[in-house]
Amino acid sequence: MKTRFISSIAFVLILAVAFILKFYVSNYFFDIAILFIGCVAAYEMSKIFTKMGRYNDKYVSAVFPCFLMLALLLGIANDKTLGVLYTIIIAVAVMIAFFGITFVLPLITYKKTKIELKTRQLDKLSVVKYSFSKALNTLVVLIYPTFLLLFLTLINHFEDLTTTFGKLTNLGGYISLFVLLFTLLIPIFTDTFAYLTGGLIGGKKLAPKVSPKKTISGAVGGLFWCVLLSTAVFCIFNAFPNMADLFVKSNISIWKVAIISAIGSVLGQAGDLFESYLKRSAGVKDSGNIMPGHGGMLDRFDSHIFVAPYIFIAFSIIFLLI
Repeated sequence: MKTRFISSIAFVLILAVAFILKFYVSNYFFDIAILFIGCVAAYEMSKIFTKMGRYNDKYVSAVFPCFLMLALLLGIANDKTLGVLYTIIIAVAVMIAFFGITFVLPLITYKKTKIELKTRQLDKLSVVKYSFSKALNTLVVLIYPTFLLLFLTLINHFEDLTTTFGKLTNLGGYISLFVLLFTLLIPIFTDTFAYLTGGLIGGKKLAPKVSPKKTISGAVGGLFWCVLLSTAVFCIFNAFPNMADLFVKSNISIWKVAIISAIGSVLGQAGDLFESYLKRSAGVKDSGNIMPGHGGMLDRFDSHIFVAPYIFIAFSIIFLLI
């Protein structure tokens, strides 16, 4: 418990520093934090997939977040000529290119691939079929967690996407700060109070075969407290006249925050259960050990992987309706 608590404090402090640097120095400092999370989470996912017998390229998986981040930042920097949709399309194109590279590499290193097949007792499988299977499995890792998680980067740069969200300009960066904080807090509120409510009330299990400790009461409690605390955070920000004015200008209201946080809470819990299913299928307890008491980076951000793209889409719709 002590180790878990210390890790939690360290994690919160790192995020706090990233937020401070984002606001007072540059958005790119938070991008660095997102990139680090993405690289580690992708590597952990690659190992989980390998233990499931779904062989993939762990090096491509671990390096891909760097190229995807570069593609996103270049798209954001050239937003006046591209727009957010084209930036996402470029990111998808980079992902497809990496799929192609992963497919071709085993064919180029034919002899090495044959040895790999023999070592893994897949002698009956042709090199071409194995290469395609490996590339396909790697593509899954490129999508989950990397592509979904790096939507945090787009959220971090909402005000920079001037072509699509022109009316967010000259708002001082406060809106992206709020939405990014909101995105990070939804899973934290949900996980914390699902754990506390489930431990206090108990009752019927939510998904006993996937995650035996989770209860229906915990899921409901997590949802309830997430909505309550998310709206409380909005009210705190709204208490400042400047922020209240910015919320009006950006079309953000308390009922929208409540609805978005409710759906986000459900998606966050789905993300948590999905990662639990993957770990159970792979026969591992944690995705890694980078965070003592918490497990791996994937364990810590499993909920955010589902929440981040949803929040980006939800607030994009709100901003487009201004």
